[in-house]
Amino acid sequence: MEDVLTQLEAAVAELAPQLKALRTATSALNRAARLAAAEKADALPMQRALTRLEAAAENVESETLDSAVAAFAAATQAALDDLAFDFASDLREEFAARGETVEGRPPVLTVGILTLRIDIAARKGQWFYGKEPLTKPIPLSLTGILKAYDQQVNRAVNRTVDADEFVPALKKAWQDCIDKRTKRPGQGRVNIIEVYSQLTLNQQSVRFWNQPSRRTFRDYDRVLFVRDLVLVHEQGATDSFRLGVATKSQAEQASRSIWLPDTAIDGQYYSDITFD
Repeated sequence: MEDVLTQLEAAVAELAPQLKALRTATSALNRAARLAAAEKADALPMQRALTRLEAAAENVESETLDSAVAAFAAATQAALDDLAFDFASDLREEFAARGETVEGRPPVLTVGILTLRIDIAARKGQWFYGKEPLTKPIPLSLTGILKAYDQQVNRAVNRTVDADEFVPALKKAWQDCIDKRTKRPGQGRVNIIEVYSQLTLNQQSVRFWNQPSRRTFRDYDRVLFVRDLVLVHEQGATDSFRLGVATKSQAEQASRSIWLPDTAIDGQYYSDITFD
């Protein structure tokens, strides 16, 4: 009987994980089925149920289950899209009441030169200027989104820059980068991010250099540097320097390029800067 017992125990050991996986999948399916039977699709609970269902399905081989998961995923996405459009519609009304227009469609909306990217599943949105984030992801409430927008309009959109001060400071940062090299780069091209970093250092006060710390460091956010470059360009004060268009590989790395927006959604990646 010992041989029989050994075989039975081996069978139990083999089937137990499969049974557990089936129970988990069945539980997830029942949860999804209850949501699918509801009179009105509830997007966020469906999203959570889908995550559990997809995880459970990975441990079960069943074409029927795979088809069910795919169907529920499609229904969930449709519900999320509806929720995003409802939010976007309410947002359009709020901005319209202020005399402003919201363009685009979820998950990407634009207001003037700013972009709002919506993650409806996470119930959060994030404001961008070009490719640069202006805010962290913030809860999707009309009041919160509008408040963040107003703050970023004051901080970035309405920002002013004196080209007569900015361009010489930019040139000094470029020259400082060159002076650090043992050999002058070809045609004087220096990576734009390197120049931005040097420009930030050059703006530090004597207090910082006497006592370097986070408390004494003067921030110069990258998004504001991008905005300043755009403003200088709009003032026609870029004759003394040239920006080199980034290659595909450079554009894929934030440490090697920046994206200067022409509009909220159109622009160009640049990788280096050269002064005459």
